[in-house]
Amino acid sequence: MDDLAIRVENLSKQYRIGRAQQRHDTLRDALVDTLKRWKVRRRSNEPTGNDTIWALRDVSFEVRRGEVVGIIGRNGAGKSTLLKILSRITDPTSGRAEIHGRVGSLLEVGTGFHPELTGRENIYLNGAILGMRRHEIERKFDEIVAFAEIEKFLDTPVKRYSSGMYVRLAFAVAAHLEPEILLVDEVLAVGDAAFQKKCLGKMGDVAQEGRTVLFVSHNMAAIESLCNLAMMLNCGRLTAIGSTERVVAEYLLDGGKLGTGEVHLLSHPGRHRGSQIVLREIKLFADGLLSSSVRMGGTFKIVVSFKYDEGISNLRFGIAIENHLGQRLMNFSPSDQCPDLLHGKVHGGTITCEVPALSLTPGLYYITVILGNGVSDLDRIDRAIQFTVEPSDVFGTAYASTPNQGFFYQRAVWNVSGF
Repeated sequence: MDDLAIRVENLSKQYRIGRAQQRHDTLRDALVDTLKRWKVRRRSNEPTGNDTIWALRDVSFEVRRGEVVGIIGRNGAGKSTLLKILSRITDPTSGRAEIHGRVGSLLEVGTGFHPELTGRENIYLNGAILGMRRHEIERKFDEIVAFAEIEKFLDTPVKRYSSGMYVRLAFAVAAHLEPEILLVDEVLAVGDAAFQKKCLGKMGDVAQEGRTVLFVSHNMAAIESLCNLAMMLNCGRLTAIGSTERVVAEYLLDGGKLGTGEVHLLSHPGRHRGSQIVLREIKLFADGLLSSSVRMGGTFKIVVSFKYDEGISNLRFGIAIENHLGQRLMNFSPSDQCPDLLHGKVHGGTITCEVPALSLTPGLYYITVILGNGVSDLDRIDRAIQFTVEPSDVFGTAYASTPNQGFFYQRAVWNVSGF
């Protein structure tokens, strides 16, 4: 029991949706509304399925001290809700969670910061929240500031910080004030590539110091490099827990259940928060046929339809292909090759990208789609659709490449001289 950091037993969290919060101007209004809700509850002990959703359902697990656990799952699986309960930001509907140790959390940009206070003041505030004494905070202060790279803005109210500055300082505080348990959500994605690499390195250092880390991410490469254990959530339920390699493989296998090569995008879970619903549908064609599977070296066509009633005067469009670890392998944009296609004001249509000979090796891949107006992204959907590349005799030598041989193939000229 002494080495137990977190114990979760039958944890569930239910949210009520589709109901606006009513304003009560008088005591009479509040009493009438309370009576109405009491009558509704008497008709049924369980809320109707139309206005509630279970973000978590009967989740149970234990985490030992010093373990680094990756939490993976699709958007809406309940990962962030779990960390919010463990951070005591929200209460569970049922079940319990025991936390043995001081918790530092980084769940959203600015979590735990007061916008009117300066960066300096927020460092001391966060330290006090974590239960640190002033001399402990002062001992780490210079190291925190150096890591966050905000020396010039240390005495500026954080409400004037950019999102990148916010998250740099927030992570520096959470990681350096020596919490015994560190909870980190996907918020690191806000930073640039250099900062993300720096944060991952710091999390590795924290793990080697024997502290407990729970890390939520869609970056499978980061999960596999940092975590010795992983758990997978699906629709609020814990579906797998164990070695990182096994759980990630199971997650990717589950995500590899391919469709027909056509996905409607109106309610896609991968749409970025704040995006407008502009992208409508994506289709994949392999050698002229609608398909989610293409052979090595085959003709590959991506067709995306969009609609924007206000019209787009400076249309910008991009397609990115990523591997199963979330690493970007290819980018396609008409702006790079044929900018004349993107002129005039458009309200909708289709954009087609055709690759004459796909140079990817066998495996599972994902396509991210981005559409903007030259100033900002109007709509972005990560992993909008997935596809597989099948082995093929691309060199005409009766040899078909197999998986795990890199991500690209390339023709080369060979010559062998005498020895």
